[in-house]
Amino acid sequence: QVQLVESGGGWVQAGDSLRLSCTASGDAFDNYVMGWFRQAPGKERELVAAISWNSASTHYEDFAQGRFIISRDNAKNTGYLQLNSLTSEDTAVFYCAADKLWPKVASGKADSWGQGTQVTVSS
Repeated sequence: QVQLVESGGGWVQAGDSLRLSCTASGDAFDNYVMGWFRQAPGKERELVAAISWNSASTHYEDFAQGRFIISRDNAKNTGYLQLNSLTSEDTAVFYCAADKLWPKVASGKADSWGQGTQVTVSS
């Protein structure tokens, strides 16, 4: 099982951008599908985007399409989520997750999760 640590969160103004990172250890990162999730205050955790082990396939939820970009660098054991055109509605704790099976990541049932990184967007 891979261990995950997120970084890159912070406080930004509406319209700004952030790049989140997810660094993996403990197993070969390129064995895993990776996903990013977020949980806003008082809301359930939701999928943001997912990427296959070789970056050949990506998926974005509707709210992320066109604004957020998921990517990965297997040589660095790191995944990324570029957040653009942020609004106050994007304020949430962002989590990365990994699993060897795409359906488990997509359904939020991945075996490995990071501790989360807070993104706060001020309007």
